[in-house]
Amino acid sequence: MEFVHKSVMLTESIDWMITDRDGTYMDCTMGGAGHSLAFAQLLAPTATLIGIDQDADAIAAATDKLQAAPCQVQIRRANFKNFDQVLDELGIEKLTGIFFDLGVSSYQLDTPERGFSYMHDGPLDMRMDKRQKLDAAYVVNHYKEEALADVIYRYGEERWSKRIAQFIVAARQEKQLVTTGELVDVIKKAIPKGARQNGPHPAKRTFQALRIEVNSELSILADVVTRAVDRLAIGGRIGVITFHSLEDRIVKQTLAQLAKGCICPPELPVCVCGKKPKIKKAISIKPSAEEVEKNPRSRSARLRGGIRI
Repeated sequence: MEFVHKSVMLTESIDWMITDRDGTYMDCTMGGAGHSLAFAQLLAPTATLIGIDQDADAIAAATDKLQAAPCQVQIRRANFKNFDQVLDELGIEKLTGIFFDLGVSSYQLDTPERGFSYMHDGPLDMRMDKRQKLDAAYVVNHYKEEALADVIYRYGEERWSKRIAQFIVAARQEKQLVTTGELVDVIKKAIPKGARQNGPHPAKRTFQALRIEVNSELSILADVVTRAVDRLAIGGRIGVITFHSLEDRIVKQTLAQLAKGCICPPELPVCVCGKKPKIKKAISIKPSAEEVEKNPRSRSARLRGGIRI
């Protein structure tokens, strides 16, 4: 299956990120190179674009698409939390722009064997990097009931988390759950019929929670954004596209803290911590109504960013 992914807020991302045609840019979640290719096409031959992704399928697709890029291109397979190690290996100290498009790609959702989707039956996998051991099947079949309920509530904001965990544990005592379809059936049984009639698919929140747990998506986010800002040259820009309230809240709060600087208690008359603001002009952009109509998956997206000072 071809790696196809409709890039969200492409025009807005280009307008925000590309400020110097000769600059050095990094796309930390390259995917199928939708954003990367659009960035590259605006850059001069002297510019450098570094793209990283932990998904081998994404790396293959991006490498093919970026072959004819007018600028210099460096592609590496890595988790975005290790972006600074990639920069160190390349001998690059500071960046003109660093970009993150968080969440799962359309390709991953639409490829049943990757196990991300509650709409397609496939193995309970959900690993963005297939080299890692932890997958959704392990979480579903081996986490204790309380821990499973906690994951579903914390990362899925699912009000029926305890009941879903209870039903999963009961089901796996009969036989291990190995497919997404089996898990969806259990979730539907756990959520009362009246609660299933309105709102999103009953399995949506649980699947989101499992994906976040498997890929450690939220635990690393604040630290990654902070380190990313530290690698920007003065005037350099960070851009982060989020897709749900949990990750958006972390990005928003982290950027606000970096723009504020001082972390002294408000009752102190003068600053004693000595922290200075690292960024200015934190932006928050939503997709246009036209984009949402053409690509419903963009509905919850938001682009946040700041400029290094």
